[in-house]
Amino acid sequence: MYIPQFLYIPQLVMNAEIEPVTDHCMIPVVKSPKDCQVYRISPQDNNRLAIVFDSAIADDSLTVCLEIFDPGGKTPYHRHNFAVEMFFILKGEGLAICDGKNIPLRAGDSLLVRPTGIHEIRNTGSGRLHALCFMVPNEDFSELIRSGIPAELDEEDLKVLSRMDSLIPC
Repeated sequence: MYIPQFLYIPQLVMNAEIEPVTDHCMIPVVKSPKDCQVYRISPQDNNRLAIVFDSAIADDSLTVCLEIFDPGGKTPYHRHNFAVEMFFILKGEGLAICDGKNIPLRAGDSLLVRPTGIHEIRNTGSGRLHALCFMVPNEDFSELIRSGIPAELDEEDLKVLSRMDSLIPC
């Protein structure tokens, strides 16, 4: 009997049979930062979005991307009708404005924006602001990103994604 590691609970195993899923294959999707497709939503934007996973890749209604704000970069004020959006700040300093409230952001902070919350994210630091962004359900976010202008991750972005920027030299 196959028992997935995350389901291994001795009482569960002793009291019930677990049948493997045979009607579809659950192969995980693994990507490297170099595999991400990167876009600017419009030509005047000074932020880029690198799609990590979206509906096309994950076969589910979600979007996970790295949002990179150049100094002074920001999103426009906007809201999502049904989606919850979460940001995890990897590097840099910023400001979230959510329904009129100013919330300072820095590396390690998380921000959850509920549906219909009017919000904007700004880079207030002297360097780039790197944030992981999760949106569930997708609410056409990845389609908006993909309709933009192709861009690239540069060496600084790749170092942040691989955490090479946080290594201390010996």
